[in-house]
Amino acid sequence: MNREISTVPIDSPLMPPGIPYIIGNEAAERFSFYGMRAILVVFMTKYLWLMDGRAGTAVSDAAATEHYHNFVAWVYFTPLLGALLSDILLGKYRTIMLLSIVYCLGHAALACMDLAGNSPNWLIAGLVLICLGSGGIKPCVSAHVGDQFGRSNQHLLSKIYNWFYFSINFGSFFSTLLTPWLLEWYGPHWAFGVPGVLMAIATFMFWMGRKKFIHVPAGGMKFFRELFSVTGLVALAKLLPLFLFIALFWALYDQTGSSWVLQAEHMNLNFMGITWLESQIQAINPILILVYIPLFTFLVYPLVHKVFPLTPLRKIGIGLFLVAASFAIITLIQSWIDAGQRPSVAWQLLAYLIITAAEIMISIVGLEFSYTQAPKNMKSLVMAFYLLAVFLGNIFTAQINHFIQIPSSADEQFAALVASQQPELLKDAHNAILPGYDKITGTEDDLVARLNGGALKSIEFPEATQQALDKAAQVVITMAQSQKNKLPQVDQLSAEKLGRDPWGNPIEYAITSQNSCRLISAGPDKTRGTKWDIGLTIQITQPAGPREASWSDRFHPHQTWLENRGRELGVETKKESSTTYDKSYFSGGQTKLEGQHYYRFFTVLMLVFAVLYIPFAMLYRPKAYLHE
Repeated sequence: MNREISTVPIDSPLMPPGIPYIIGNEAAERFSFYGMRAILVVFMTKYLWLMDGRAGTAVSDAAATEHYHNFVAWVYFTPLLGALLSDILLGKYRTIMLLSIVYCLGHAALACMDLAGNSPNWLIAGLVLICLGSGGIKPCVSAHVGDQFGRSNQHLLSKIYNWFYFSINFGSFFSTLLTPWLLEWYGPHWAFGVPGVLMAIATFMFWMGRKKFIHVPAGGMKFFRELFSVTGLVALAKLLPLFLFIALFWALYDQTGSSWVLQAEHMNLNFMGITWLESQIQAINPILILVYIPLFTFLVYPLVHKVFPLTPLRKIGIGLFLVAASFAIITLIQSWIDAGQRPSVAWQLLAYLIITAAEIMISIVGLEFSYTQAPKNMKSLVMAFYLLAVFLGNIFTAQINHFIQIPSSADEQFAALVASQQPELLKDAHNAILPGYDKITGTEDDLVARLNGGALKSIEFPEATQQALDKAAQVVITMAQSQKNKLPQVDQLSAEKLGRDPWGNPIEYAITSQNSCRLISAGPDKTRGTKWDIGLTIQITQPAGPREASWSDRFHPHQTWLENRGRELGVETKKESSTTYDKSYFSGGQTKLEGQHYYRFFTVLMLVFAVLYIPFAMLYRPKAYLHE
């Protein structure tokens, strides 16, 4: 080790000299990560299908949510690999530097989409590299902060973890505002490229502080001796149940970047005189963190402490109940959307106020508490186990979203058709007949695949089936027109009014947003909730009025990236001069748990776990281990 580099904390009551470099690095790194993550769901549902110079098939909301939470989950699994690399072989500083370079390559891969090769492959490669880089450095950075402190200045540890969290949210606030705007007007290359530049800056900033840091050497075999000692095993055994409760918090909290964003698409996004993008609403979280940290530290916690001792475990317990309350509000919002209303995004901001308070009481407190409960040579490993709670929570949410997806029989049969023929034979075809449920063409359950360049563009049904659906659709459209283009409520349309499909199944009606609804029947297998369900969606398109001038108009083109790309590929949305009712047919591809029922499931689950947490917290006996 270089003589200029210290391996033990300075005996001083002052703030360690390496802290500014860590804080600056963390702000830039979090800008890069949260900026990329903020647009990921919107990119998958609205942009990915238009990459590579052709129009493909759009990713569904449930599939995008599943992919998003799988990505976030693995970002929080790889900390275990980073912790082992750090604690056994390289030490924290070298591990952070090595994996930061991998991190930068991941951002570069995302920025390369649509330039060469297949964009989904670039997307997967970029997300894998970011999982390794971002996840691998997480336990090392948070433990590296604690390594800078000794006995003389350990009283500053709680304060610096608050500032550490402050830097995270300072970076994420600006990136959550900027990257959706870049995606909207300048497209994926700029939106993914700018976060990559910030990650390169973060890496350089951390390198600049190399001679200011306390470099605690890798533990080597000491790590294993402490891990399998009575002290190490007891410390882990006590913390693991806590991490399971925290895992469910992350299962709900990280949906602010997925299902909450998708919900915001159906809300009135005009707030305080500004029309926001749906993915920009997440920016309220980091700005609330910046306000809440001093508010909770200097006002809320001291006031509550006067009423009863406010231990870290009690803070976490209160936070769990707050999460349930925030999702109860989201459930209420969704019930309004399911009824055809368009509630103000201010209601979602109220839910953010509550869930961010929960984050303060669970995430920050849990991070600091976990560090103090970890033996000296297991600090990074315990930080990794703490982050595995995020992994488990997101895997849980991803699996729920995977389970509720109903496959599409049209997609499956078209894939089988492509596999049975040479793909180039379909490129010039305009349609193809798929055999349907009975696997025989020429019958009422056939599916007619409309093709575009060999890709599945849409589906239609034989005449009898299509007439039944169109007749039901006309009932809905007529009622909507009589109500000034407002969709009728569910209780206004009985099964008798909508009729039945050719197999005798009643056609059911459901509102999906203020301007869209769905007509669906059980289809040829006569069983609801399968890939053979058939139906159509109705989308009401109102004529677009003149867009209000904005101060930002001078900084972007006249048309969005999607408008330009749509025109290039011939799939641009028409600007109608009058209200239109657009119909699209489907076979399967829906979800088993949707709308308000989806959010109510998570609300009840969180409430049950919050109650179960109470006896655990009462039985836990803390024991702190501080770095000498």
